[in-house]
Amino acid sequence: MSKRLLKRFLGRVIERGTLSMTFADGEVVTMGQAKSGFPDVAVRLTDRKVPRDILLDPRLGAAEAYMDGRLQLTRGGIMELVQLLRSNAPFERGGQLRAPSLVKRLRNRAAFAMESVNNSVGSKRNVAHHYDIGNDLYRLMLDPEHMQYSCAYWDDGTETLGAAQEAKLAHIAAKLALSGGQNVLDIGCGWGGMAIYLARHFDVRVLGITLSEEQLALARDRAQATGVADRVTFELIDYRDLPLRGDRFDRIVSVGMFEHVGRPQFDTFFRATANLLEDDGVMLVHTIGRIGGPGTTDAFTRKYIFPGGYIPALSETLRASEKSRLIHTDIETLRLHYAKTLRAWYANCEANREAIVAMHDERFYRMWTFYLAGATAAFEWGGMVNYQIQFARDRRALPVTRYYIADAERELLGDR
Repeated sequence: MSKRLLKRFLGRVIERGTLSMTFADGEVVTMGQAKSGFPDVAVRLTDRKVPRDILLDPRLGAAEAYMDGRLQLTRGGIMELVQLLRSNAPFERGGQLRAPSLVKRLRNRAAFAMESVNNSVGSKRNVAHHYDIGNDLYRLMLDPEHMQYSCAYWDDGTETLGAAQEAKLAHIAAKLALSGGQNVLDIGCGWGGMAIYLARHFDVRVLGITLSEEQLALARDRAQATGVADRVTFELIDYRDLPLRGDRFDRIVSVGMFEHVGRPQFDTFFRATANLLEDDGVMLVHTIGRIGGPGTTDAFTRKYIFPGGYIPALSETLRASEKSRLIHTDIETLRLHYAKTLRAWYANCEANREAIVAMHDERFYRMWTFYLAGATAAFEWGGMVNYQIQFARDRRALPVTRYYIADAERELLGDR
């Protein structure tokens, strides 16, 4: 029964590109039609339970079957398989829009309610799950120049991951409209790339905070090595604890951290950051976001990648910020930049496959590349983008046109 249902399901989904599937009993079925630009993939299912597992939860079931070697790629890779499936059901598929069914509305409402409360104890545990798996893995995957684990900025002519990440840092720094002598807070500072960049290019003092002990140690080492340790400080502390000690900042930047806040904590995040900003302060939040309305985190991501995380819709992000009287002074949508970034990370992982397997194991490597492939497809064909949202407490805190951003960016990047 499950085999027949899986064939029917995939047969309806796959129209462009081809998928050849060999079942455990030897039956071979090919779905779709060859089309330029769409993958040609072949898989083999090694036991009769794989179709059932995929039908019960397509993303988690397929991921675990692939991780355990029960779903084997015999033509193409996991990137091509995920691309084939996602590209046949793109966000921009057009057609007539219909109201969701009652069953779907009730299911979405239940999933919405079950999103976990991300308190400070859980936050540290969740961050450790993803970021404390070892700096060596991230060194192999990320750009060596800045170790940026977030969406790069691929301007025309930008060819390398390192150059694209530097362009992202300059783009954000320009939006912060920095002046000499200011105090800057970097929430979720990672391995220190943003904080170090700001201290190297501006006469500012930066506090970077993280909940990852692995990140903290390397960030401090990198600040020392680049000669900015006298103006950059890193702490292992939750952002919610900073207002309690009376800290205030002229500028706040948060890159790739808001996804870890958790939906129940959105109001808390913006209330805390509003209280941390000086009255004429400016904040820039760079986050993954949903093109459509609010949704839920899939089971694979919750279990293996970002427990406690949630990708916000722009509507719920702004709704939460408005409660703290934060004015959204500039909003930019980065549409395909993260897809290109993820493909660069995936290529780095493929190039360093043996090292990653030796560092962890084969199952981890398959899990990690499944995550990167799925994320890439979500940004190329699904409902994910990046948002850069600039906030201020005072409408007069920034120039009234956007020319200052481009001017500062050109100065930072020079003639590159």
